[in-house]
Amino acid sequence: MTPFFKIDSRIENASEKALEMCREQFAVIDEITEYNQLKVQKAFIDNGISETHFVSSTGYGYGDRGRETLDKVWAQVFCAEDALVRHNFVCGTHTLATALFGVLRPGDKMVAVTGTPYDTIHGVIGIKGKGMGSLKDYGIEYSEVPLKNDRPDLDGIKDAIKTGATMAYIQRSRGYELRPSLTVEDIEEIVKAVRSVSPDTIIMVDNCYGEFVEKREPLEVGADIIAGSLIKNAGGGIARTGGYIAGRKDLIEKCSYRLTTPGLGKEVGATLGMNRELYMGLFYAPHTVGEALKSAVYISALFSVFGYDVTPKYDEKRADIVQSLGLENEESLVAFCQGVQSGSPIDSYLLPEPWDMPGYDSKVVMAAGAFTLGSSIELSADAPIREPYYAWIQGGLNFHSAKICAKLAAQQMLDKGLLKDGV
Repeated sequence: MTPFFKIDSRIENASEKALEMCREQFAVIDEITEYNQLKVQKAFIDNGISETHFVSSTGYGYGDRGRETLDKVWAQVFCAEDALVRHNFVCGTHTLATALFGVLRPGDKMVAVTGTPYDTIHGVIGIKGKGMGSLKDYGIEYSEVPLKNDRPDLDGIKDAIKTGATMAYIQRSRGYELRPSLTVEDIEEIVKAVRSVSPDTIIMVDNCYGEFVEKREPLEVGADIIAGSLIKNAGGGIARTGGYIAGRKDLIEKCSYRLTTPGLGKEVGATLGMNRELYMGLFYAPHTVGEALKSAVYISALFSVFGYDVTPKYDEKRADIVQSLGLENEESLVAFCQGVQSGSPIDSYLLPEPWDMPGYDSKVVMAAGAFTLGSSIELSADAPIREPYYAWIQGGLNFHSAKICAKLAAQQMLDKGLLKDGV
């Protein structure tokens, strides 16, 4: 029985069964985690990181060794020519927008080759909203290639790209979709398809939720530029804010001009004492991602024991840290999120309710008892209130805390007479 928390014996029995189911997958995760940890550690050693790199700069931030060397460490880890890692990227969407506006010019054409991107990027592209300064407002053409049977349509991608695409845009994670997230191997196939018809097309990958899940990253299979958030995988649960862009040196330079100003680029930007946690976050990231992956696998196994639809399944290969649960109705969806919140270290006393969250086209319920507001590497569970009523779970700073949250979610559903009994 779990000490400190009151959990029904049926849930405890299901948990024991789920842990046994997860054993083999946990071993796979441990092996990948160790590989990525050594990769990061070697980059720190090769770049001679010391306490002097944590010194704060103010004002213009000229000559900030910590900032400049952090870019080099990041570039080595992700096999990039250069990188732009900054605390003043306010979120993942801002980071992606900086990359898009940095690289694309009026008259260029962007093709989303993995279907419609997730909701928060719609305003950036111009899929919705007018006069906000979107890519569309600046004369950048947009089109997309729908998925075919939930997989990238390679022939469709070739047809769309060969008409003259400046950029092929790949979303690695599923967002609020049930299609499988893309493995690095999947991305490699897309890269080959694009290159076969247009060698000069820039290939950009939204890498959010995917960092350190596999041994390889998208740049290693031919992508030109990747971007992501530091309050997801790559910040290790330590970075309180920020984002990164990595890839070809010429593209990173253009992005830096968008982040600051043309002519100054990467040469300015006070770090204000943030360097230490950005370095430390990267160092912890492989291990933290491993814990998040174990949490996702366990949740998948536990709720499959109860009889719910889960994707990915507990024994499937993982491409990101996201786990989806088909909870079948609004009441179960809300109860699940409320149970997760009740076990969170922060704001456990709050009761999540559906609300009109900015950037989304339907009400969203969200459990997010995190040390960093909005952190997706810490355990969170959220869902749009719409059919087919799936919850999206991601993160877990450590597996054991995530495990009790999953049990409490099941307990909350059981207490309300909503939990299916497939044990």
